[in-house]
Amino acid sequence: MPDKFSAVWVSHSSISDFKRCPRRYYLANVYRDPRSNHKISLASPSLSLGSAVHEVLESLSMLPTNERFKVSLIERFQTAWSKISGERGGFEGKEDETRYKTRGEDMLRRVVAHPGPLERLAVKIKQDLPHYWLSEDDNIVLCGRIDWLEYNPGDDSVSILDFKTGKNDEAPDSLQLPIYHLLAHNCQTREVKKASYWYLDRDDVPVEQTLPDLDRSRETILKVAKEIKLARALERFKCPEGDSGCKYCRPYEKILKGEAQFVGVDETSRDVYSLHSTNTIAQFPESEIL
Repeated sequence: MPDKFSAVWVSHSSISDFKRCPRRYYLANVYRDPRSNHKISLASPSLSLGSAVHEVLESLSMLPTNERFKVSLIERFQTAWSKISGERGGFEGKEDETRYKTRGEDMLRRVVAHPGPLERLAVKIKQDLPHYWLSEDDNIVLCGRIDWLEYNPGDDSVSILDFKTGKNDEAPDSLQLPIYHLLAHNCQTREVKKASYWYLDRDDVPVEQTLPDLDRSRETILKVAKEIKLARALERFKCPEGDSGCKYCRPYEKILKGEAQFVGVDETSRDVYSLHSTNTIAQFPESEIL
């Protein structure tokens, strides 16, 4: 029987890291700071904005349809934003933070004005972190959280909905939708009938996407997952641009060089750093500059 604790777990974010740069994958998904034994992450305004908006919207699926909008989404957003305000969100300053926060509020006002699928029934996968065996033979688990699964009572099916908070469209070769389709297919019993992206910065309604073929998706994702497993076994995570690094791994290398500011520990016990600091010496949680 395969052991999930010894398995290699892959997700959309970790696979994306590996495809961009194996060194980035290592620093973001494997490396642990020897002082804290925590993994590390970099705060950025765009990630912080996405995190706060997603927290508000995804929490609605836990509520009955007639209670979802009883509490102002802007009020919920203030609570979510308090967790990533200031340096913790990677903002350069108050003006920078205000600009991103205003964007988030505008997105949520759009949802309130055009709630669409968020007014309808939703399905919640019971696992805290949805996952399944992508390959028991290879000891690989695929995991990830789907933003929203709309329930279609007419045919007892579900539709995938992914909230987008960035300004750019998802790349055509993105593996996000193939991964979400596999997770929705394998982590709950209802047929997946549709998938959509909702670009909250500009669209009043979700944009339907072509539903990826399950067999082809599994083949593609398993191929990358096996490459990740091999790299981990060999402990070989080289940047494709050599020792000088690339735009994906260089920011994380700054943490190791002491060129990033420690700003706290997140809800997943990662040490969070920001590059927007006037002090070039990292302030580690167990140290103090006097």
